[in-house]
Amino acid sequence: MADISGQIEALSLSAMRAWVAGDAKEMKRLTARDFMMLIGSTPPQLLDRPSFLAAMDRGFACTRFTLREVVVRPTGKTAWFMAGAELELALGTKVWSGGFLMTDQWRKGPFGGWKMTERSLGRLDADEGLAAALSRLQLWVAR
Repeated sequence: MADISGQIEALSLSAMRAWVAGDAKEMKRLTARDFMMLIGSTPPQLLDRPSFLAAMDRGFACTRFTLREVVVRPTGKTAWFMAGAELELALGTKVWSGGFLMTDQWRKGPFGGWKMTERSLGRLDADEGLAAALSRLQLWVAR
């Protein structure tokens, strides 16, 4: 399979832009019928595709985003997109903003090309000491 990292990154960016624009039609085109969204609330919540598309019309919005630290990992007919993201999310008058980990799973189908099957959003821990300690566990990094 040819390297599809750029294509997957562009698709995830298109999905974020559709969410910011409140474009449920475009989001429906980009997502698979079995799409699920996991939101890192306490307790975590799942939204299936119909629920997420309806929630976009009922005030669940991404009003701003910046993606950073992007990693794409193709694995056969699926690909994982992972990014650190600065997000501003709104649900009615409640606003969440700050650093999030966003992961998307994309699957290439026989018809219609790549479709997002999963999106997960979780708040990032701002403790820089934790990130440094975890980085030291990486065996592939030259010290």
